[in-house]
Amino acid sequence: MNAPSAPDENPGKAPGAFDAPRVRRAVLTVALLNFGYFFVEFFVAFGSGSVSLLADSVDFLEDTSISLLIFVALGWALAKRAVMGKVMAVVILAPAAFAAWEAAQRFAEPVAPDALPVVLASLGSIVINGTSALVIARVRNHGGSLGRAAFLSARNDVLVNVAIIVMALITAWTGSGWPDLVLGCLIILLALHAAYEVWEVSEEERLAAKALAGEEID
Repeated sequence: MNAPSAPDENPGKAPGAFDAPRVRRAVLTVALLNFGYFFVEFFVAFGSGSVSLLADSVDFLEDTSISLLIFVALGWALAKRAVMGKVMAVVILAPAAFAAWEAAQRFAEPVAPDALPVVLASLGSIVINGTSALVIARVRNHGGSLGRAAFLSARNDVLVNVAIIVMALITAWTGSGWPDLVLGCLIILLALHAAYEVWEVSEEERLAAKALAGEEID
């Protein structure tokens, strides 16, 4: 396997150069947005009885953690950033595990959530996650696997929010709790795919670091 070229760590040198200060500002903004909205969605999820919305509220904490970790890790060398990228891949799996646990608890007797608050909370989530995705999209090519982790997380969250709204409408129509549980399984699959992509990019960074050090590429 050929080693990819490493990001240039001199900010402003080229359009694709690594720009740590710019990425830090972006991820700090995203962290504050996600942490603030976590409380809104968390309480609405409990009030409405929605497993999917509850899993999504925990995901806001996951996004906050990812952004704060990126804020710190961008000062590290390429090899250490590659390791942190792998850590981010694992962190992305946390909401999937939580959703799976909730689904297992309610699988025997699914309860239909209250649709209206779920839809309203999800619309708010789309605004927050859409804003986060736009902020990160401007810097994702400057942050390697770390920037990609934040972008994928924000992008996937928008898709999940749309799916939650559709689920709530189906639930209001059928009165069944099954759509909520099925969506939980889809969230798990989405998280697995995002984690895989982040892992792959971090592996490319690891190989680039070895190439720069003159080591043999495995």
